This record gives sequence, structure tokens and C-alpha cells, in this order.
Amino acid sequence: MIEIQRQAYQSDLKDQEWKWIEPYLPDPSTKGTRGRPQEWPLREIINGILYVLRTGCQWRMMPHDLPPWQTVYYHHRKWRLDGLWEEINTVLREKMRQREGREATPSAAIVDAQSVKTTLVKGERGYDAGKKVNGRKRHIVVDTLGLLLLVIVTAGNVQDKPGGKQLLTQLRQRLHLPRLQLLWADGGYGGQPFVDWVKATFGWVWEVVKRNANVKGFHVLPRRWVVERTFGWLNNYRRLSKEYEELPNTSETFIYIAMSHIMLRRLAGTNHFEKI
Repeated sequence: MIEIQRQAYQSDLKDQEWKWIEPYLPDPSTKGTRGRPQEWPLREIINGILYVLRTGCQWRMMPHDLPPWQTVYYHHRKWRLDGLWEEINTVLREKMRQREGREATPSAAIVDAQSVKTTLVKGERGYDAGKKVNGRKRHIVVDTLGLLLLVIVTAGNVQDKPGGKQLLTQLRQRLHLPRLQLLWADGGYGGQPFVDWVKATFGWVWEVVKRNANVKGFHVLPRRWVVERTFGWLNNYRRLSKEYEELPNTSETFIYIAMSHIMLRRLAGTNHFEKI
């Protein structure tokens, strides 16, 4: 295996962070690309992925003192197809919750969507007339600490309610959340038919947090600020500033990686972002 000697980048995993994530990575003794032995340390491959995510650079523009971009991209694609980062996000979220004195799984969650411009010539996208954005929409559900439970990325013209139905259906299918009872959302998810559908389909209570009509300008909405803060955390990663990916699933994976990185830094005590 290649021995690494270089100056560190700000996006690199620190020793304490590596100790948290290493147990959940594939066995490095297994064969690498095209059956060859693993040449590059997994830590350096993850550092390459994090560099692309934090800086927003193209894969081919990665610095030469990191592993070859082809190697980093190969592992990024393989782990995306394997669902590795979604699994790591779940493990780290449960550890974060337990550290905060909570149960491993939440009893309540918050749903929201964010429209993001896309730079793609090809790939799934659409026009969000409400936000006046031509691109994609990120539908997320977070716990009351703002930690990501699930994300799906759709074309921008998918409205909140249809997107919410996709999100909640995937939430039930992909995560084991036996304690979940209550979900909050904004007015875009309002209406008694949708409330009834959530209750009948999943047994969850759907509560819409409405704006106070008597208050003008910006004001903090109860519960809603939690998910807005999560979007703010993700904005620290320049690859997420716009939709650069051809496949929505690739965008989802980058969001899981960003959230996992945030939680790693908190668990390891190396956090440079806003604390919970």
C-alpha cells in the first residue's frame, strides 16, 4: 500500500475522526479496482472525496498529492451504489443522539424542501415556479437535533406534497424508526387530505407550522428553524451550492457524506461548524 507524505488539507479527516468512521468502512484487505490489491489507504480516498465536496472542484481537478481522481471516483461510485454513506449517516446519527442523552431513534421529525439551481445540460431537472428556480429540489427529513434522517432529490417542478409522499414512503421503507409519531412541516404541506393520508398510511401525526399573519418580515418559526439550520450546515460544502451531478442519487450521496462529516467532527471534538 502506498505510503502518504503530504501537507494536510482543511477537509482531511483528523485522527480522532478516522477512529470514529474506520470500523464502518469496507475491509481494506479486499481487492480494489478490477481485482487488484488496494493500493491507496481508504483514509486518503475519503480525503479525496471530502476535498471535492468541500471545495466544489471537478474530479479531474483534484490535487496531485491526493490519490488519482479515477481511484477516488471509483470508490465514490461504488460506495454510492452500495449505500455505504447512508448507513454511516444512520450509525453516526444514533451515536450523536445518544451522546446528547436521547434515544437512538427519534419520536418526532421535521420535513422541508430546498430548490437549487442546476448547471447541467443533461440530467433530471425542472422549474420551481414558486421559488423561480430552474433545477432540482432536495426533500429532507431531520430529527429535532437537525440530524439528517433521509434525503431524496427530484426535479425542481415536483411540488412539496408529491415530494413529501415520496420522502415519507422512502423513510418508512429504508429506516427502522419504531418510535416516530409526529412530523412537522410548513404550509406547503398543508391541507386535511394530506394530513389524513399520512395518518392512514403510516400512523404518524402530521402538523403544519404556520406563519403568524400579524408578524411582518422574517421571523423564526417554531420547529421549522431546525431544518433550515440543517440546510445552512450543508451550505458549508461548495459542491452542494448548486446541482452539479447528472444523477439525483449522486447528489443524495454527497448530502449524506456532508452530514456524516459534520457529525464526525462533533463526535471527535474537531467541529468547526455551529454546534447543536
